[in-house]
Amino acid sequence: MENMSSTQVLAAATSPPKPIRPIANFHPTIWGDQFLKDDSEFKKIDPTTQEEYEKLKEEVKRMIMDTTDAPVQKLNLIDTLQKLCVAYNFEEEIEDALQKIYNDCEIDHYNDLHTVSVYFRLLRQQGIKVSCAVFEKFKDDDRKFKSSLINDVQGMLNLHEAAHFAIHGEDILDEALAFTATQLKSMASRVSTHLAE
Repeated sequence: MENMSSTQVLAAATSPPKPIRPIANFHPTIWGDQFLKDDSEFKKIDPTTQEEYEKLKEEVKRMIMDTTDAPVQKLNLIDTLQKLCVAYNFEEEIEDALQKIYNDCEIDHYNDLHTVSVYFRLLRQQGIKVSCAVFEKFKDDDRKFKSSLINDVQGMLNLHEAAHFAIHGEDILDEALAFTATQLKSMASRVSTHLAE
């Protein structure tokens, strides 16, 4: 302190003390360094596999854009691509196909819960404003969802997913969410283990 000027002494007195950090002596990870590898190592694909991948991609694009398929087939294809997490490869084709389905398809002709629910969910996901009135046909005279729907497990699952795309004031979708959640929970013990999961 003797060799320090008065400003240095004042600065040392007013500055906060340096924190003392404990030494981290962690055990080595059981994973090794496999997650620290360069991304390029994971992306190496041999040319034959890459060519096959591109062919398959083009085939799926053709399937999405094929105008001879029924709307139900197209909806199920798009739903499957999304569930496989590969739909990002076909965003433009899916957007065009869903817009065409919305413009051309008479969803009122379909009376199965699965198809109507997938139609509703996929179009809402795409940002297309579909009326929730498409679910009115699944209600009975008492304005409750028909009890016969509980036998259609796939339809109930799809209605449950579709109901999550409700916007404020769509009471039918709030009812659908409550109905499907209750029924699916009670069904879980009666269906196969795979489906219950």
